[in-house]
Amino acid sequence: MSKKLINIFKQGREMRVLTGIQPSGDLHIGNYFGSIKQMVEAQKTSQTFAFIANYHAMTSVTDGARLSELTMQCATDFLALGIDPDKSTFWVQSDVKEVLELYWILSSFTPMGLLERAHSYKDKTARGIASNHSLFSYPVLMAADILLFGSEIVPVGKDQIQHVEIARDIATKFNNQYGDILTIPEFRVQEEVQTVPGIDGQKMSKSYGNIVNIFGEEKKQLKTIKKIVTENVAMEEPKEFENCNVYNMAKLFLEGDNLIELQERYKKGGEGHGHFKIYLGEVMWEYFKEYREKREYFQNNQDEVRNILDAGANKAREIAMPTIEKIRSVTGIKY
Repeated sequence: MSKKLINIFKQGREMRVLTGIQPSGDLHIGNYFGSIKQMVEAQKTSQTFAFIANYHAMTSVTDGARLSELTMQCATDFLALGIDPDKSTFWVQSDVKEVLELYWILSSFTPMGLLERAHSYKDKTARGIASNHSLFSYPVLMAADILLFGSEIVPVGKDQIQHVEIARDIATKFNNQYGDILTIPEFRVQEEVQTVPGIDGQKMSKSYGNIVNIFGEEKKQLKTIKKIVTENVAMEEPKEFENCNVYNMAKLFLEGDNLIELQERYKKGGEGHGHFKIYLGEVMWEYFKEYREKREYFQNNQDEVRNILDAGANKAREIAMPTIEKIRSVTGIKY
């Protein structure tokens, strides 16, 4: 733990924690265990900031009507999964326009080489995603998201650590020029779920087409689970669980005796991977039962969802204004 975080604890105040997620499709279990679950838990002990990153989503969603639809779907899903507007600040990125202003200002403190070394940009272009300025400057907008609200902790998956490091570098350059205005953030990785595996064993990602959705029909979810890639081992033989994609997904939902019992089933033999896939489907369906019920409520009350987002944006803007006003003043934008 850093000296800064130790001092926060000594002061007896809550840390400011921020996370965002793109509304680029149905939420999957990688979203939940890699980010949302941490954010829901953080609400109990931290000043929690959660936003829907619809500006970021424009790098992959070009249909305006679809993006609007996905934004509301994402808000509905977030609320269903436990984001509590009474305990956190929850808003849509584009409803706080000051983030774009800060994005441009921070661009002046971002060396080209810093962005050229960004893993996400290189990975996406290597997969055939068209190279453009928004994709290239994505980390600068992410830095603006983080720095505008004085975020102290940013929960991330292992693959997102570099983006927080870039935000730190940019903030340091800005502060060296104008004084200690921007809070230097730190990342937090939940070690046991750094990267959630997809059905092919790679990191679960919409881009890879290997996701298991949280919400949807039970039969469709099970059909996806049955596509999980596994070794070809005879049913009667014992099976390794450590490197099994089914097990590595199932252990996210299990603990204690239930997890040990599954390990023993692998070791014992007499069951095929198909049995473990069916078991995973049952466990997953039961785990999200309460969330599906909450989602149905919010789906039927979209005006309430919009009111929550409006209130969250107003609260976020109010918190951001002292920082952006200082920045306008020291940079000469305010004259």
